[in-house]
Amino acid sequence: MGKVKVAVIGCGAIASSQHIRAYGNNPNAEIQYLCDISLERAEAAVREFGCGQAIADYRVILEDPEVEAVSICTPNHLHAPLSIACLRAGKHVLCEKPAARTYAEALEMQQAQRESGKALSIGVVNRYNDGVNVIKGMIDAGELGEVYHVYVSFRAHRSIPGLGGPFTTKAIAGGGALIDWGVHFLDLVMYCLGDPLPRTVSGQAYSKLGADLANYAYVDMWAGPPKPDGTYDVDDFVTALVRTEGPTISLNGAWAQNIGVQEMYVDFLGDKAGIRLQYGQDFKIYGASNGALIESTPKLRASDMFQNEIGAFLRSVRTGEKLPSHIDAAILTSRIIQAIYDSSEQRKEMILD
Repeated sequence: MGKVKVAVIGCGAIASSQHIRAYGNNPNAEIQYLCDISLERAEAAVREFGCGQAIADYRVILEDPEVEAVSICTPNHLHAPLSIACLRAGKHVLCEKPAARTYAEALEMQQAQRESGKALSIGVVNRYNDGVNVIKGMIDAGELGEVYHVYVSFRAHRSIPGLGGPFTTKAIAGGGALIDWGVHFLDLVMYCLGDPLPRTVSGQAYSKLGADLANYAYVDMWAGPPKPDGTYDVDDFVTALVRTEGPTISLNGAWAQNIGVQEMYVDFLGDKAGIRLQYGQDFKIYGASNGALIESTPKLRASDMFQNEIGAFLRSVRTGEKLPSHIDAAILTSRIIQAIYDSSEQRKEMILD
């Protein structure tokens, strides 16, 4: 069979920096369309990457039988409707994280996938990270012994993205630090643990430092500039405890905190050994042998995880392989995030059936 003809909907940062580039580097892909509500942005992407046709109406993609696969790289509120429309049109879909704004929307996406029989992969790209897969292999092989708890920290000083814009508007994004950064950390943990079912969730989300838009002082602001007359109704700090059918998971996450230290790491605590993974970097193993404490830092030549993700997605289009990032696995993280927000709002522990 020939190359997989693909379309990318949404030509913003994640599409331009990762998806379009990765498709262009894969010999099995041919980009047919680059679509954005701003035709100028789509045209700029076509010029930059030298491929595809710029369009502003995604329905052109739905009606083109040659397009087999679609990357959805839009703001969160469009993930569910666009994924469902593409699936129903017979397209395979790679939708950027989070799956959707809410667990209910993610369930609708899962149902559409099952009805269509097409692939629906979520952009939880750490499942294609070489270092993460080494850790998962060590856990699966029992090298850490019983992993009984995992601690997650994704905390930055004052780094709210695009204050007042889409990232800080709940109707668009679905949430703040938890759904933006936390989805990556939680999904990474769930993957390494074998996707255990969550049982209870207790959490609290806070919207504090960004609430006074006009007087918010910050270190940096990706997705900026700030909009003092915009909306800020999402979380900039979150804490939670998750009990699964296996280990417990606890987390502290912040887009913004009055502590001038960034901490982005995951601790896997086993009764034989433990691992601290510095997010996106190396990890250290801690343990004991023959009465001596040991510490080691494995080194590996890591490949590009986004390139791995796109390659796996294209392969699944041809083979029907169910990927680690399939909606059936990724939806567990959506359920945990929803439960944390529900627990925060209702100020009680959520018991998941």
